[in-house]
Amino acid sequence: MFKNLMIKWQKSKLKDKEFLFLFDEYIEGEYISLDCETTGLNTRKDEILSIAAVLIKDNKIIMRKTFNVFLKSSKNNKKESITIHHIRPIDLENAKDPKESIYELLNFIGSRPIVGYYINFDIKIISRYTKDYIGIKLPNESIEVSSMYYRTKKKTTEYEFIDLKFDTIMKNLEIPELGKHDALNDAIMTAMMFLKLKKMTSAKTTFFTS
Repeated sequence: MFKNLMIKWQKSKLKDKEFLFLFDEYIEGEYISLDCETTGLNTRKDEILSIAAVLIKDNKIIMRKTFNVFLKSSKNNKKESITIHHIRPIDLENAKDPKESIYELLNFIGSRPIVGYYINFDIKIISRYTKDYIGIKLPNESIEVSSMYYRTKKKTTEYEFIDLKFDTIMKNLEIPELGKHDALNDAIMTAMMFLKLKKMTSAKTTFFTS
């Protein structure tokens, strides 16, 4: 009931009714794996430099259905941040307007659940843009792959440490690295993680958060 009230409230706040499709029933078996590169880790102040997403359908990654865009930033791309996201000023020469990019992203995602690695960060920073442009936060449900992975590990003691680093999960799941960690490669590798973990876990452990 609370979920229905929240959806009703979000719809009432939507500035552009063209985006009502975000609340449609999603198609069973379809997901979007998503990753962002940003100027920093502050979801309230930092900006998105690139967004990539791939479609997962019927337990397959549909490579012909990918989304990959660089966004114009109002901030200088500092040298220290380049060492983190590896996006150089030259990469942003043909970057697109953020509003146009976010609109294209929403049309690509639709109402599908979003899969990601520490996806709450990506959703929070994207939602800052969507709230400004269309009046609401990103309403899609989400699936966190690190949580799925955690649930596959049997701890010998209550205090045993489980390494949830991206590269560790990749290695333990025997998923090949695709090269540099840019948004598109990370979205594809995350999709590969998700599909493998989906096979390893029951329906009960593949959970959604809003």
